Order: sequence, then structure tokens, then C-alpha cells
Amino acid sequence: MSFEFFIPCPRGLEAALAAELAEIASRHLNGAPFTAGEQVPGGVHFKGGWAAGMAANLHSRIASRVLLKIAHRPYRNEQDIYALALEQHWEQWFSANETLRVDVTAIKSPLRSLEFATLRVKDAICDRLRDKTGARPSIDTGSPDVRVFAFVTATDCTLYLDTSGEPLFKRGWRLDKGAAPLRENLAAGILRLTGWTPGTPLYDPMCGSGTFLAEAAQVAMNIAPGVDRRFGFEKFRQYDVSAWQALKVAAQDAKRAARAGRGDLLIFGSDISDNMLEKARANFERAGFPALPLKQLDARNMTPPVSEAGILVANPPYGERIEVRGRGPRGEIRNTGREEGGFRRAEADTGDIAEFFQSFGDALKKRFTGWHAFVLTSDRKLPGQLRLRESAKTPLYNGALECRLFRFDLIAGSVRQRPAADEPKA
Repeated sequence: MSFEFFIPCPRGLEAALAAELAEIASRHLNGAPFTAGEQVPGGVHFKGGWAAGMAANLHSRIASRVLLKIAHRPYRNEQDIYALALEQHWEQWFSANETLRVDVTAIKSPLRSLEFATLRVKDAICDRLRDKTGARPSIDTGSPDVRVFAFVTATDCTLYLDTSGEPLFKRGWRLDKGAAPLRENLAAGILRLTGWTPGTPLYDPMCGSGTFLAEAAQVAMNIAPGVDRRFGFEKFRQYDVSAWQALKVAAQDAKRAARAGRGDLLIFGSDISDNMLEKARANFERAGFPALPLKQLDARNMTPPVSEAGILVANPPYGERIEVRGRGPRGEIRNTGREEGGFRRAEADTGDIAEFFQSFGDALKKRFTGWHAFVLTSDRKLPGQLRLRESAKTPLYNGALECRLFRFDLIAGSVRQRPAADEPKA
């Protein structure tokens, strides 16, 4: 039996997700039906059987959720949405014993209140189950057993059943986060955009709690991102249990084999904060692989961890409340607050931040010839601050925050060096 699915992801990663889904189908579905669908802002459609949906949950590093399409048709008002939800055979999927949560999102919808639309969908599902089974499910907005999503446009309403449960970026290994945490699926998508492949040196000089490094290590070791967590579909009344057991056992076997045969991953990190490095090490242990090489180091003083050129990736903390750690108004060391990279959370000091990025850019130019550097930031003026010319820039969204992933190809002699302090400036 074939179903229609929609897989949301961080905006800007739709093409990367579509390519990843095709790889998952070829590697894990053994010829089971899978048809790639349309890419739309914020996600990808596809068709397939239960195995395809479950494999996407288990193996996708970029997806946010896997949503199963239940119904779709035009609407004019909230009563039409109620009627659509009331007609669906929810009792075939779950019972009144499971707790329920309903979410409604909209684009250009004429509805005056999404809260009221959410209430109508919830009422319809509860009324349907009461009529068919004699009981209504309880609502749990925190940790529900079942999640239903409604998506409304200017003319149409689509109902989805969430097969994932907790968002897929919650791998189950990261308990300690830094001051500027990056979601795991965005980090995985960025790694894919860099073109990094296992065996190529990878270095994060502002690694914080280690998100980029952990995602890269799991790719290198062939550890499925969902191997250690549970999914929403496991509570459904109907899903292909035998296909799921086969997928999960294969993923668990691959994880055990990877841990037994691990070589040098060539994945390195550093951070100015020893506290953050301790969190990173704890996260790596929970993620199922030995500790990666980490060094306590100010990013301005970074050097390549190996002689071979590779990929440098960084997500410097950004926003209105960051400042560079290490310089106070009288030159004293400031070492309080939550730290990550070369920063601590405090009132912004524009001069310190400008000096940091200038020195960071100098380190890239002088010491990382041949490397490709990728930096995620919400500041579109970053190349000027680094005094580097970007080779490419990719719009991405870190939650609701619009960012750019800047690529810098560090080729010898391609960037004009800054004049010495005693030289006249042109």
C-alpha cells in the first residue's frame, strides 16, 4: 500500500533533503516503492509504503518530521475544516487511550484565528472517536502520544498524522547545549552543503557542545541518526511491524560494526571554553562513539589539525548579546557567563567583535591555505569583517532567523594582505 508523505526541513535545505531521501531509498528499501515528489519551501513530498516512511524517520539526518497525509480538500471556513477532520477514520490509527495534540499552520489563510481552527480540528477528532468508540482522547500539548498537523492555504486544508513523535533533530544524545545551540538536522544539512565526505579532514574551531562534529562522526561511522530513539508511528494501530524490525535491527548491527572497526575519523574541534569541551565529550559518549580530538583554544590562534587540507566549518554565536571573551574595559580577563567559540553572552562590544573576526580572518588566510571554510551567520557583512571574498553564499534559516552560509576558498595569493601597522594605507 502506498502513502503520501511530507517531510519538513530547515528552509534552504530542500534540495539536500531530496537527494538524501533518494540515497535512503537506494540503500535501505531493497526495491520497496518510493517516488520522489515536489520540493516546496520548507520541505519535500514523496510517495511510498510504510517502509519508506519508517526509513526516512530512522535514517534522515536533515528531516524535521515525517508527516503522513490523511486528507486534502478546499475549505471556506472553520466549519469546513471541522467537517473534513470529522470524516477521517482516526479510529483506525489510534484509540481514545492515546493522548492527542493538534497543530495548525497557515500561509495566506483568510481564517481570523488559528487557535479556533486548531480547536475545531481537535473537536472533530475527539467527536469522531467518541462516536465510534464511546470515549474521547485526552489532550497533552507537552508529550502527546499522537500529533495531528493541519496545513491551510488560502483555499485548501491538508491533514497530516505525524509519524515521528519528537522532532527528528532530537537524536537522543545531546543533553548539554551551548549558549547558541545549532539543531542537529541543520548541522547535518550544512555538512552536506559543504561537500564533506568521510576521510576528508573536518575542523570546527568554535565547536561548542560538538554538534557539527557529532553529526560528521555518525556519518563517517554509518550510525543512523534515529537508531537510539523511538518514533510516533510505534504507537499507531497500523504500521508494518516486520518491516520496522528489519530496518531497526540492520541499523543496530551497523552501529555495532562501526564502533568495533573505527579508525581515525579525521574530525577535529576546538573551543575557548573548557566547560563547553567537557559537554562535547559527554555528548560524544552518549552518541555512541569514542572521544574525538578536542583542544581548548581561542579561534584566533587556531592552526590546521593535520597537514592535509580539508573542510573548516563554524557557527560563531551571533545576535544582540554576544561579546568576545578575554578583554575587559581595563584589559582584565572576563571569564563568567555561558561561553562558546571565542564569545561569551553579555552586552555586545562592537569593537571587540570586529577585532575578533578580523583576527579570525587573518588566521584563515595565513594558516589554512588550500582549505575550504564555511561559516554560518546572520550577519551578511561577515566577509567584509573577515576581509575575505566569499566564493558562494547559501541562504538558510536557523529557526526563524535568516542566515547565510558563506564559503571561502582559501587559495594562496588570492587575498590581498592587510598593510603592516607602520605602512601607509592607500
